[in-house]
Amino acid sequence: MNLLALIPARGASKRIPRKNIKLLNGKPLIGWTIDEALNTSSIKRVVVSTDDEEIASIAKTLGADVPFMRPNKIAEDGSPGIDTALHAIEQLSEFDWLILLQPTSPLRTAADIDGIVRFCLEQNSPSAVSISQVHKNPNWMYQYTESKKLQPIIFNRMNTSCQQDLTKTYVLNGALYLARIDWLKEQKSFVGQETLGYVMSPESSVDIDTQIDWQWAEFLIERSHAK
Repeated sequence: MNLLALIPARGASKRIPRKNIKLLNGKPLIGWTIDEALNTSSIKRVVVSTDDEEIASIAKTLGADVPFMRPNKIAEDGSPGIDTALHAIEQLSEFDWLILLQPTSPLRTAADIDGIVRFCLEQNSPSAVSISQVHKNPNWMYQYTESKKLQPIIFNRMNTSCQQDLTKTYVLNGALYLARIDWLKEQKSFVGQETLGYVMSPESSVDIDTQIDWQWAEFLIERSHAK
């Protein structure tokens, strides 16, 4: 396996300004992902895709490669994430596998990365993504309509009042997206009918989108250092 790690890091960030290079427990947010990617046994090259010169400079200082700058047309708020991946593999054609590592998942470890690679190869699958268990089951979720009424998201719900009786459900946690490059070019998505789910712990699955997420990540890091 010739595996390329791609870390996408736009300069713009609405909820947390300059999020990707903001210090999280003394280290730029992107640095947590770069460090773990560099400590794996499976990744051959760690590349950051960014439209921002400051992010590029910091990424290089932290040990990642920035062999190209991301075009503005695929660095906008509404730009699909897959476009960043497809652009990168066009520039770096020598790889046959790609793993996308979003910097907003700072608690994902090198063991998680090597784990999904090993899992995917053992299962002989062209694609795997990381997931974590959802503890609020969708059987108990509703849409809140304009008329203030509650509309169940699942209409044929299980008839139970006990959480333990419900089927376990999972969500993509955003930490790991792995695919064989020929398959990815064909599917134009990391998730297809052949994609497997790689389960990660809730603690490793923190995905920073809001200030509350940031504070939760800080707490977990500080708690792990105190052990």
